[in-house]
Amino acid sequence: MTPRGIVTVLAVAFGLLTGGPALPTAQAGEIPGPQIAQARPTVGPPSPEAGDFIMALADKAIAGLTDFNVPLPERTTRFRVLLNEGFDVQHIGRFVLGRFWRSASEEERAEYLRLFEDFIVHSYATRFREYAGENLKVVGTRAAADGEAYVLSDLLRPSGPPVRVEWRLRRDNSGFKIVDVLVESVSMSITQRDDFSATIQRAGGRVEGLLTVLRDKVRTASN
Repeated sequence: MTPRGIVTVLAVAFGLLTGGPALPTAQAGEIPGPQIAQARPTVGPPSPEAGDFIMALADKAIAGLTDFNVPLPERTTRFRVLLNEGFDVQHIGRFVLGRFWRSASEEERAEYLRLFEDFIVHSYATRFREYAGENLKVVGTRAAADGEAYVLSDLLRPSGPPVRVEWRLRRDNSGFKIVDVLVESVSMSITQRDDFSATIQRAGGRVEGLLTVLRDKVRTASN
């Protein structure tokens, strides 16, 4: 498995197209200096429940999705459930569409959000076969005044140095939801937003251009 393979799985990754320089090593319970793409609190109380949420999500992914005796359709269904349990998919989808959300029609928005979820599910459900014993270790948490929480973790691999992963969480009525993931200081949602924006711009600024690409990707991945 590639160094970022299991991160792609656990974070549903939003492409994981690039990797920036590794974050500096932190002592347990600390979050290192401001090198990531989105601001996080430099001071604030620890949020152990946020760390527990991330570890539980990772454990569910490994336990429920790496059993190759389970048929792919069933693993795909499990992945969709886990995705919606752990991630605020609609919030992420709106953010990733960026300024084009405002110009999209209601029909385009509805189809886009459906395709965005399908794109993630069908593109990454099969990636669990790449799991090779990686484990996630939470090394720091912080709560923010706006209700968000930040979890810093290391992805421990059987060989090679750990990969630094930071999770940005928001609490809703049902508990925590992940709204962004940063791998080696690179925001996955910003990376995907840039990719989608480039696709729309190549289509003359029309959201339909992105919808066409997503339809094709979902169709190909689901076959």
